[in-house]
Amino acid sequence: MRNAALACLLILIPCSLRAQETKGDWKALYGLRSGEKIELVETGMKKHVGTFSTVTDEAIQMREASNDIGIPKVNVARVTVLDKSHRLRNAFIFGAAGAGAGAGIGAATSRCSNSTDTFCGLGRGIAVGFGGLVGLAGGAGVGAAVPSHPTIYRAELAKPNTSH
Repeated sequence: MRNAALACLLILIPCSLRAQETKGDWKALYGLRSGEKIELVETGMKKHVGTFSTVTDEAIQMREASNDIGIPKVNVARVTVLDKSHRLRNAFIFGAAGAGAGAGIGAATSRCSNSTDTFCGLGRGIAVGFGGLVGLAGGAGVGAAVPSHPTIYRAELAKPNTSH
């Protein structure tokens, strides 16, 4: 059993490493369409929300309110696409999964030791219902907290100059 768990772990490690996509590629911004709503955060943590205009190798242009602004590539820390939010959908999905898991846990933890007990079914039903309710609330909370806007560019952290 331990060998099977170890084998699964060793198989999943390379898969999880490939799943981590790098967001430090400026060329990803070329996939944006003009007029798409974005949020741009500068390296000084100043936030801009507006519509994307164009991008070059040196800068990104966007329209914020009624102003057209251009921000040099070196000043861009992060670019996030602000398409429609999926938080409600995520809350429903995670809530349903949480309710199912909670009801299952409630059913598994409420055992009747006496088969002649007339309240055994009632007690088990209460445990299943309570477990499902707690799972629903927890799952919906987690689903609503999951970030729903994709970050398409994140600047790489500056490496310190440590030559001695």
